[in-house]
Amino acid sequence: MDFELNAEQTMYRRAVRDFCEGELKPYAAEVDQTGELHWDAIRKMPQLGLTGLQVAEEYGGAALDAISTAIAIEEVGRACGSTGLSLAAHNGLACFPLMRWGTAAQKEHYLPRLTSGEVLGALALTEPNAGSDLSNGLKTAAVKEGDSWIIDGAKAWITNPKFAPTVITLCRTDKEAGNKGFTMIMVDAGTAGMDIRPPEKKMGLKGSPTQQIIFEECRVTHDQTLGTEGRGFHQTMETLDGGRISIGALSIGLAQAAFEESIRYAKQREAFGQKIANFQAIQWMIADGALEIEAARLLVYRAAWLKENGKPFTKEAAMAKLFASEIAEKVCYNAVQIHGSYGYSQEFPVERMYRDQRLMTIGEGTSQILRVVIARRVLDEIN
Repeated sequence: MDFELNAEQTMYRRAVRDFCEGELKPYAAEVDQTGELHWDAIRKMPQLGLTGLQVAEEYGGAALDAISTAIAIEEVGRACGSTGLSLAAHNGLACFPLMRWGTAAQKEHYLPRLTSGEVLGALALTEPNAGSDLSNGLKTAAVKEGDSWIIDGAKAWITNPKFAPTVITLCRTDKEAGNKGFTMIMVDAGTAGMDIRPPEKKMGLKGSPTQQIIFEECRVTHDQTLGTEGRGFHQTMETLDGGRISIGALSIGLAQAAFEESIRYAKQREAFGQKIANFQAIQWMIADGALEIEAARLLVYRAAWLKENGKPFTKEAAMAKLFASEIAEKVCYNAVQIHGSYGYSQEFPVERMYRDQRLMTIGEGTSQILRVVIARRVLDEIN
């Protein structure tokens, strides 16, 4: 077993961290306050492959391994949670399905633009009444008419749609076929019948737009089908497995940032005639944070390693995302506690980090659903 990053991964982490320290972190508070991403930085991201982490080089991507991809998302999240979420969704939920199931023509048409730094991709799964229960609750339907699909329905809580040149949309295409009755269909920006609503007003991650999409007799041609008709549900599950590794990595980035702020503050703040870092109560919170972040990072890296090596990783991705997201909650909570009243103030970044991390135990599988996923896998493994 090798617990060391290789030379390329180590160099890449350093390069991404330096970029994020200079181009993202100084603007994170502004992104939160304005609700707008810092696009000057995003346009520079192709230089480091951040807008096409696992996209083939011929389409402008970096063709990185899964561990390097996790490293990148962690480092971006450490600097700016909003940018981290939008970038994780762009790479894992939009670029990945196109690379995995797109035709040569689809890849040539969409991927160079998606990796350009000028746009961000989107995947539309969740609906107003269908989150965890996509199989039974999803109502958005696409029916065939000549050489077209006609799409009707609504999607909710979708990341990045206002930036996306195309929105990959999961539709029910056969009501009688169960899980084999879903298809992924790409709906290009500006298509008649697709209405992208204004961004939701959220607790955190305010720079990453979350929007509802309404489809009313939205017509797209059959060549906009992504992958095989009827395989959309299975494609979605495979996409979410990889996405959970990214959200685990993003959770670690947020936790790491809050942890570092806690240490800096504890070394500066004085109470009862000494630095609060000298108090056992503070030291225990710092020790717990160091332990739990490292454990979460190892879980994420293991899931990424399994994915990279073509091994089953559904259970491990669920474990990594569950543990990392819940640790982010604890570390960020403790960071606010260590800061005391200042932690509740926007004067210090831990207030923003606490709000940003709250989505991590909800998106791409709630903690409760992930426990079900893990339990089912474990029960199947043991006779």
